[in-house]
Amino acid sequence: MTAKTGEDNTREIVSTMLAEIEAGGEEKALEYTKNLDKFEGNIVVTKEEIEASASKVSQQLKDDIQFSYDRVRGFAEAQRASMNEFEAELSPGLFAGQKLIPVQTAGCYVPGGRYAHVASAIMSIATAKVAGVENVIACSPPKPGEGMHPAIMYTMNLAGADTILNLGGVQGIAAMAFGLFSGHSADILVGPGNRFVAEAKRMLFGRVGIDLFAGPTEVAIIADHTADPKIVASDLVGQCEHGPDSPAWLMTSDKKLADDVTALMPGMIEALPETARNAATASWRDYGEIVLCDTDEEMAVVSDEYASEHLEVHCENLDWWLARLKNYGSLFVGEETTVAFGDKCSGTNHILPTKGAGRYTGGLSVGKFIKTVTYQRMSKEANREVAAVTARISRLEGMEAHARTGDDRLAKYFPGEKFELGN
Repeated sequence: MTAKTGEDNTREIVSTMLAEIEAGGEEKALEYTKNLDKFEGNIVVTKEEIEASASKVSQQLKDDIQFSYDRVRGFAEAQRASMNEFEAELSPGLFAGQKLIPVQTAGCYVPGGRYAHVASAIMSIATAKVAGVENVIACSPPKPGEGMHPAIMYTMNLAGADTILNLGGVQGIAAMAFGLFSGHSADILVGPGNRFVAEAKRMLFGRVGIDLFAGPTEVAIIADHTADPKIVASDLVGQCEHGPDSPAWLMTSDKKLADDVTALMPGMIEALPETARNAATASWRDYGEIVLCDTDEEMAVVSDEYASEHLEVHCENLDWWLARLKNYGSLFVGEETTVAFGDKCSGTNHILPTKGAGRYTGGLSVGKFIKTVTYQRMSKEANREVAAVTARISRLEGMEAHARTGDDRLAKYFPGEKFELGN
């Protein structure tokens, strides 16, 4: 079952807020921040505030953040190295090429809410910087009278944010899109958020780029008779913790495993702290599924239909699964890895497609911040073929002005020669 996102009035609320902030500018954004977040401090975080945040972060947490940053940045650097510019001679004198140009400004949203999402700051900001983005603006919701969580601020700075804003929700998205407080309008907006943030990004899409349309987080696990039911159940519960509308799916070919996992889930959920317990209880009750299949191929087919955001494989013949599976946001191969590793520190990006979008897109990557653009150049001699073909196709399509751009070059470069240019 795919979770529904938000309430019917979300779109109306977000539309009103975006229009008011665009018209009212920074003053209106400040008003929303004061009313919604009860915050009246600095919107643009100062150097002194960044330094103060560092003093509030333990050395152990700093070391852990550095561990995550090093791996996320390293993976992003490998992605960037895999992308290449090129130029090819397609026919004598006709050259076509590809250039990779980073966007100028990226807006990175980092959720605040119940948790300090330091990993989200790394995933978005570090990846943008590796891509070569000149201006990275990052924002996160402030706490009343305090500002954003000091660990988030510290991480944003470490990851390379050029401007850090104490703004959350629609007002944060709007400020980055409209260039408020920073002087740079975002070319792309990235990062997870609640339904209001997601709707603001959706409404602004087209005017700016976005990473993807995100819904509640999802996990699917493919498991056979070799899987450990406790580990499988643990990983399902680990994602149910995200919220009451987070789907968790198990595809298995082993009835005993299915029964064992079913028996384990309630106790593992009950053992969680209250906030996580409440979220996981509703998630598993309303959006949990166990799909019993006959064969590995059937499990693969079902998994590809679900196109889960996160997909774990606890099976024999792991290489077969890696080669066979097609639709997912990120794949976790074998019991030794789990979604939480990728979410926090192992290197791959955790901003991923949901609601079946894994059928047509991957998650956030260096490539999301880079425009793959093309160019061409050619000799006069190459016009002998290209201009004539262009003229004939254009006339077939009824586009006479297009045809004449070819005619005129042929007349200039090859005076006195006759060409078949169509009717």
